[in-house]
Amino acid sequence: MTDLIRIFTERGDLAHVALLLWAMSASALAWFALRELTAASRRFDDFVRELARFNELFGDH
Repeated sequence: MTDLIRIFTERGDLAHVALLLWAMSASALAWFALRELTAASRRFDDFVRELARFNELFGDH
């Protein structure tokens, strides 16, 4: 492991490793946010559907 770190520091590729880690974490965060947004949209759609169903059943009374 120390040889790997030495190779990266000698060749100046440490910035590339940092950029890769940043890109991976940003992509993971974007994926998580998109997943949560999709779930929230699905829950809202279910809520609106149930509200419409309720209004159909009890709207005239």
